[in-house]
Amino acid sequence: MKIPIKTICYISISLALINGVAQSQTVQPYPTKSMRIIVASVAGGGSDFIARLLAQKLGEALGQQVIVENRPGAGSTLGFETGIRAAPDGYTLNIITPSYAVNPSLYPLKYDPLNDFTPVIPVARGPLVVSVHPSLPVKTLRDLITLAKARPGQIAYGSAGQGTIVHLANALFLHQAGISMVHVPYKGGSVAMTDLIAGQISLVFATPQVGLAQVKAGRIRALAVTTATRIAAEPNIPTIAEAGVPGYDVSNWHGLIGPKGLPRPVVERLNSEVGKIIRGKEMEERLRADGVSPTGGTPEALYEQIRREIPLWRDAVKAADVKIQ
Repeated sequence: MKIPIKTICYISISLALINGVAQSQTVQPYPTKSMRIIVASVAGGGSDFIARLLAQKLGEALGQQVIVENRPGAGSTLGFETGIRAAPDGYTLNIITPSYAVNPSLYPLKYDPLNDFTPVIPVARGPLVVSVHPSLPVKTLRDLITLAKARPGQIAYGSAGQGTIVHLANALFLHQAGISMVHVPYKGGSVAMTDLIAGQISLVFATPQVGLAQVKAGRIRALAVTTATRIAAEPNIPTIAEAGVPGYDVSNWHGLIGPKGLPRPVVERLNSEVGKIIRGKEMEERLRADGVSPTGGTPEALYEQIRREIPLWRDAVKAADVKIQ
């Protein structure tokens, strides 16, 4: 049967229009609406601090509002799960910390920590600051260890929650120093710091963004940092390894991830923009002033970091006999 030329033209035009709509949808520029960065802790902590700095600059770079959403709970697993279960469209991201690599050793997760996410970029790395209330009769870390041995199980330390890096770093310190203390978990590092300043607890391993300002104000005393090297922001504070526990070394890092299946062009755009932001003079100076070093790098580098740390923290959890209550 011979098809009229007019009909063929109508079909061709219709197909062209359909194809054009499909192409416009696939090449639609990203982003076209507001975005959110989920922080798996309460506002005011170290992760929240970095997320808000990043959100402001990323929003300026992308021309869209970037909102920080705090989702604390269950040792940060709630916030991580919320982000991972979001649509893989680039509009929901997570700031993660070593807690992401710790959680598989402590919780029955509802997600696969190695296969249910898309790495975007390593963001920053820094220490935790061993901080005590001024009423505690110690001036150095060795003094703290001596006092804890004289008062086993009597000194209370706070953390950002069960199974967080703050909890595990402290538990590992207690194990390696051969001392015992009482753990008081909070819903975030800023809440623990509030109680430390008030004298309700005696010790917190604080993020430098939260702790250093209080040290400078004289509200708390810094005894050591958890990394193997001192920090430029406060070079007079010794490391834990120098101050009494040789070999101790814990870094508190931050990375940016998205849900599984995040399109590669979106990952590359975010990696590029965030990389430029953290390498920028203003951002770098702000981070270093707060005791944190910008990192940057490839998505693959962040994935490898997580892959390496999961078994390392599994061993640390076992050695320190950490259990979630």
